[in-house]
Amino acid sequence: MHADQFALLERLQRSAYVFPLAVLAAALMISISEGSYVKARGTLTELTEMGRARLMIYNIKLRATDAESAQRGYLLTRRREYLGPYEEANEDLSRAMKSLRAHYQQLEDEQALTLLAQLEQALGAKMGELAEVLERQERGRADSALELIQAGIGRDQMELIRARAEELMHRENLRVGAGLREVVNALLQNRIGVAAMTALSLLALAMYLRQSRALSRQRLALAEAVKAERDVLESEVHRRTEELTQLATHLQSAREDERSRLARELHDELGALLTAAKLDAARIKPKLPPELQERLSHLNEALNSGIALKRRIIEDLRPSSLTHLGLLPALEIQAREFSERLEVPVLTELEAVPLSPRAELTIYRLVQEAFTNIAKYANASEIQVRLLNRDGRALVEVRDNGQGFDTKQQTLSSHGLLGMRYRVAAEGGQLMISSVRGQGTVLSASLPLPAPSPPPAAPL
Repeated sequence: MHADQFALLERLQRSAYVFPLAVLAAALMISISEGSYVKARGTLTELTEMGRARLMIYNIKLRATDAESAQRGYLLTRRREYLGPYEEANEDLSRAMKSLRAHYQQLEDEQALTLLAQLEQALGAKMGELAEVLERQERGRADSALELIQAGIGRDQMELIRARAEELMHRENLRVGAGLREVVNALLQNRIGVAAMTALSLLALAMYLRQSRALSRQRLALAEAVKAERDVLESEVHRRTEELTQLATHLQSAREDERSRLARELHDELGALLTAAKLDAARIKPKLPPELQERLSHLNEALNSGIALKRRIIEDLRPSSLTHLGLLPALEIQAREFSERLEVPVLTELEAVPLSPRAELTIYRLVQEAFTNIAKYANASEIQVRLLNRDGRALVEVRDNGQGFDTKQQTLSSHGLLGMRYRVAAEGGQLMISSVRGQGTVLSASLPLPAPSPPPAAPL
């Protein structure tokens, strides 16, 4: 260091103004630091209010969705407990709208108040639509309730609710960003003031370390809470999936039982009536004059047609060929009749597969559903049906060279396949659909075979 610099330092140390200036500088740094702290604290308080507003906006969207889901669940199941979220949504939405209105009135944000009014109007229209659908359902006007749902009014209102909520959320995000910038500026001023003094720097460092530990603990606690919530949601999804699978299985079983009952009644009651009518016609035939013989012959033909129709209906309700002949002959008969009806060749490759009666019925219905869809939509010129035994599993496949479809698009005609998917899953199997437009469709399913029974023990 040069001599003139040493002299300057010595004069500064000996000056009577050094200590007062140092005190003034320290006081100034402390004032800047305190001012930054007060400003940051006020901004954080505002950020807290903004966060509450964002949570309320998100809760409004969530509760509106919950109310709609609860209504759909009630319409599907007719169980009153599904209406719990719908009934709670009215009170929650009212409280949230009241809090948001007070929040924006305090901020004097006219544009946000306008958006809030539109959101409130859309919510009122949506809740009114939900209430009207439920009222029509309660009055036994299910068709009218379904028409109101399909009109799309509720969907439009939900889109408007989401749009206005997103706009309000965007405004809150802008406020949060501005508040965060103010916090950053305040912290920057605080850092400048703290950097001027070693003691304050050390204090700031200690505070920073303490805050870092607190944030680490908070992040850890938040991560654990998120993980716990995710586990709960996954468990709930798994439980709901199991319930839906069980419900689909029950509905399929009830449907097959009802078909069996109707088939028996048609066979017993209608069969007895038609048989008695034929016998009566046969008895009176010798007694009729020749001019009425033609009318009697026409009557016999009508009775024969009625008996044939009865047999076809009974066969569709409960295939007797499956019950009496087994799965392979039943599939052969089904393929032959379908080929004759559509005048389309149906090639079969069938292997004997040991299956339970319930699994055999599932395969029979799967092929039947595939034939139905081919007849309605495929416009195919060739069809293949295969049933194979591969690696301890039964593989069934229905292939056509029709026009195909986009498997990613959900259509009204896919509900039958969706029911079959649940039905195959109930048997522990998997249903796969592969289709390309213009190249046909392949419907295949894989079902596990029952474990072979152990051989009987040799006598002693």
